[in-house]
Amino acid sequence: MKKILFSLLFVLISSYAVCQNPYDLWLQYDKIEDKTLIESYKKQVSNVYLNLNSATADVIKEEIEKSFKGLLNIDPKFDNKTPNLIISTLDKLDPSLKKKLSKTSNINDEGYVIQHISEKGESKIILSAKTEKGLLYGVFNFIKQIQLHKDLSKLTIVDSPKIQKRVLNHWDNLDRSVERGYAGFSIWDWYLLPELIKQEYIDYARANASIGINGTVLTNVNSNALVLSPRYIQKLKALANVFRPYGIQVYLTARFSAPIETGDLETADPLNAEVKQWWKDKAEEIYTEIPDFGGFLVKANSEGQPGPNNYGRSHVDGANMLAEAVAPYDGLIMWRAFVYSEEKPEDRAKQAYSEFKPFDGKFKDNVLVQVKNGAIDFQPREPFHPLFGAMPDTPLMMEFQITQEYLGGMSHLVFLPKLFEEVLEEDTYTQGKGSTVGKIIDGQLSNKKLTGMAGVANIGTAKNWTGHQFGQANWYGFGRLAWNPETSAESIAKDWLKMTFSNKTDFVDPMSKLLLESREAVVNYMTPLGLHHIMAAGHHQGPGPWVKDMPRPDWTSVYYHKADENGIGFDRTSSGSNALEQYASEIQEKYSDPATTPDKYLLWFHHLPWNYKMKSGKTLWYEIAAHYQKGVEQVEDMQKTWQKMQEYVDPQVFKETNMLLDIQLKEAKQWRNACLLYFQQFSKMDLPDLIPKITKDLDYYKSLETPYAPGIRPSWN
Repeated sequence: MKKILFSLLFVLISSYAVCQNPYDLWLQYDKIEDKTLIESYKKQVSNVYLNLNSATADVIKEEIEKSFKGLLNIDPKFDNKTPNLIISTLDKLDPSLKKKLSKTSNINDEGYVIQHISEKGESKIILSAKTEKGLLYGVFNFIKQIQLHKDLSKLTIVDSPKIQKRVLNHWDNLDRSVERGYAGFSIWDWYLLPELIKQEYIDYARANASIGINGTVLTNVNSNALVLSPRYIQKLKALANVFRPYGIQVYLTARFSAPIETGDLETADPLNAEVKQWWKDKAEEIYTEIPDFGGFLVKANSEGQPGPNNYGRSHVDGANMLAEAVAPYDGLIMWRAFVYSEEKPEDRAKQAYSEFKPFDGKFKDNVLVQVKNGAIDFQPREPFHPLFGAMPDTPLMMEFQITQEYLGGMSHLVFLPKLFEEVLEEDTYTQGKGSTVGKIIDGQLSNKKLTGMAGVANIGTAKNWTGHQFGQANWYGFGRLAWNPETSAESIAKDWLKMTFSNKTDFVDPMSKLLLESREAVVNYMTPLGLHHIMAAGHHQGPGPWVKDMPRPDWTSVYYHKADENGIGFDRTSSGSNALEQYASEIQEKYSDPATTPDKYLLWFHHLPWNYKMKSGKTLWYEIAAHYQKGVEQVEDMQKTWQKMQEYVDPQVFKETNMLLDIQLKEAKQWRNACLLYFQQFSKMDLPDLIPKITKDLDYYKSLETPYAPGIRPSWN
């Protein structure tokens, strides 16, 4: 009986020992347990000098107070006489202290220096920047050092963002539904704005500022012209006022046909004088209310959206017309290159390059062409988009998807920074070896200096913001890579785990391994060896390699995998669509031969026989099956790892993640079984022995329906 009581007591104590609040994201300011460390920190940062008087200064002070109270259990003194933590812009910093700082000339307007110095035998920590925005970013990084239990006496951090425009794209509709959103409804309550300012808006801005995000596009790329009306501009103004102290600009999507839909004009032709004036007047109207309005994101002539092509005009005509309207206010136009047309029979993977490459150097200087990381559509794995490196005289803005449209939606644990890192490290060879995508994005290899990175957000009304607790890591990781594209996914994983859960090695090491392998697991059980776009139609949840007879061929799965009795895969070499021609000669030479094509892209570029001999010596059919099975086993390993983490995690988070991993395993098996049974019709080969017996037939998997899957606009009838 005593043993039972002791066990119950231990469980009870353990459940109360860890109580992270998922709402607080990576800004968990729980008291540090190490008494020696906490006493050391108290001596180093108890007195704070902050000689600023502004809304951003108020944010900085509030964050210092909140973090010190939580982490160190102290109320910091803001003491101008005997401070040991000095927070000041460079122009107000004591010259004697300024001389001791390293490389202040290297920082830009958003950069900062954090340095421990000794003056007159006293230790001080100086946090300085050119601007208050830089100070804000520096303060969050300084707090992070405490969260990570770093030695403050050895601090020398000189840091600036490598990307100028670090922006979240919300695919939120005005009715609060979220396209490809898996975390509830939109957090923007347009109906109650501008009068009601919810705490979530402030906390959203704070979270973004903590990772250096400096812009947010509030509305869906499939936009609604209503948001440009005077009533909605006032609502936007209210949000802009909330975000401004956190260094965040607001942007809107612009529906190209807005001049018509507002009833003002009968055309939206970008070369029409009245249309040009309409947009100039609209820009003036917005900037009068919101002087730091960022500008517009535009999806035009893609998937049925209106655009300049409707009038026989080019993307340059449309983008430059809008760019002229916002230029007087230092506004930007982010013009998406996600275009493909059913009228054009060529390989969809080629169309954006074909349409935009001829316009290199013709866009206005305040236009960023926003390009998805791959040429199809946010697949679990794609080769980098061929436009990267092909337009050196045009600023290209990377578009990543933080939400998991094709990677399991809300139910799968997938650490996307690993995907982002893979893309950014790819070598385009467009200016010789080492011309990585990352160097193109951050402007090192561009003749234009405007730089940007966008992430399609998965933020909603879920209590933990992202639906899946581990979806938070993708938001966090995007911010880190937008700040510096050379940041490693491993360091992002470890920092996020420590800041969100625990610094203990027995937790961080196995969990960082789990995160770093999770994306490869999804590729294996969904689309191995370069397969792509074989999900169910519409909602994109679950497998659908049999999908055909859609309104457009390139919305079907059979268009992409081209499985038949002769083999599987999309031939993009010179004998097929020749999409490979859009890449540098070094890549063409390597990828034109299946033998030298990396296995991960094999079926992206080649249609190969089922019995094709792989590098492993096994047949292609065997390797496809083996990858599907490996993906399932990787999820099983994830489950085993997670089971050992209970003592480090909030009980509710542990339980919910456990259940989500059960769902992920079930769906991984569904992907494996459905795809292998479908492809087996064409290979006419037995499944390898490593595949467990599949008890359901193909018709069963085809019959599974998900009419109300998340991520699609709800139908109320």
